Amino acid sequence: MARTVAELPKGSRITDYISLGVLNKMIPRRAVDAALEASNRQSIRQRDLPAHVMVYYVIALALYMQSSYREVLRCLLEGLQWLSDPSARPRVVGKSGISQARTRLGAAPLQALHDAVVRPVGRASEPGCGYRRWHLVSIDGSGLDVADEHDNAAAFGRPGASRGASAFPQIRFVSLVENGTYVLFGSRMAGCAVGEQRLAHDVVPALSAGMLCLADRNFFSYPLWNQARASGADLLWRIKKNLRLPRETPLADGSYLSRIYSTQRDRRHQRGGVHVRVIEYQLSGVADAEPLYRLLTTVLDADDAPALELAALYHERWEIETALDELKTHLRGARIVLRSKTPELVRQEFWGLMLAHYAIRALMHEAAQQRGDDPDRLSYVHAVRVIRRDIITHGAVPPSTASQVPPTGA
Repeated sequence: MARTVAELPKGSRITDYISLGVLNKMIPRRAVDAALEASNRQSIRQRDLPAHVMVYYVIALALYMQSSYREVLRCLLEGLQWLSDPSARPRVVGKSGISQARTRLGAAPLQALHDAVVRPVGRASEPGCGYRRWHLVSIDGSGLDVADEHDNAAAFGRPGASRGASAFPQIRFVSLVENGTYVLFGSRMAGCAVGEQRLAHDVVPALSAGMLCLADRNFFSYPLWNQARASGADLLWRIKKNLRLPRETPLADGSYLSRIYSTQRDRRHQRGGVHVRVIEYQLSGVADAEPLYRLLTTVLDADDAPALELAALYHERWEIETALDELKTHLRGARIVLRSKTPELVRQEFWGLMLAHYAIRALMHEAAQQRGDDPDRLSYVHAVRVIRRDIITHGAVPPSTASQVPPTGA
């Protein structure tokens, strides 16, 4: 079925709805150019849609998931103050031209740009960002439906459903989140058959010394734990109740020291054991609470982080659910499917979505800093609306001069 062309309300101009200046502020042109050069995708000759404009266009697509490709491009071009003649109108190419320009660009520059600019924006001393000396982050994953095309299904697969397979192919991704600002960073994506724990091996290199990383029980494994702690970060991960953890050294706060091993054979031979601290607790009077919660941490000294505080802190992990909800509902739009028809453009669209989320969250953090407020107290939905309508233009991202044509009408 042909897609209905979705347009902004009649009479609307991009100056009412989008702020390229916000994107350019948080994702500067120099970073875009560096990403294009690193991936060898910079424009060799001037085109109607040069590579750097297409990078911003892909990010803008994430802000307008329900508008057509051509409508978003029209809005993007009209929002640029690059014309010497204010009455002139840019030439908006057709859907096939946009598709060709996106295909020339590919996904690599967007991923390179993401990896270069997307990082935590807060400090451990800011509200919600820290615990004692640590910078709080969490790790989790989710999935996104993509267009129901044969190539997409072959590349990414379909998740199981109660009757057969899902109606849409799906990608899976895993991200770290800065708890205090909801900035998603270190993200990696793959097909839905790739497990979150497998993807996490590509995500944990984004951890660094001074961080305290929270994770749910589905992420724990001996190899992933060791890889994550090798980053210099400290860890606080929930584990499944069937993991054998002998009580080697009881501590005054009720926690105890133990060791984890790669295999049962290594355990029997006391070979390759890694010291951990175990915290066990119950949640009394909480509906649907499990009988016992078990946490592992690399913080072995109870004086540095008492068990009661860590038990309470672990539940801050749910902050990432808010960030994922922002990405999948408020930015992408409820029940909206990633629209790209080929696997390469799906990957490109995914990185554009992550960059758009980062730009919004970084802007919100900056606003909170100026007001002396907690980013938690600012509305993400409101921020998205403001960015869509804010009159902030930027002259550093001009299309080629070839697209400057005389107006065709009033």
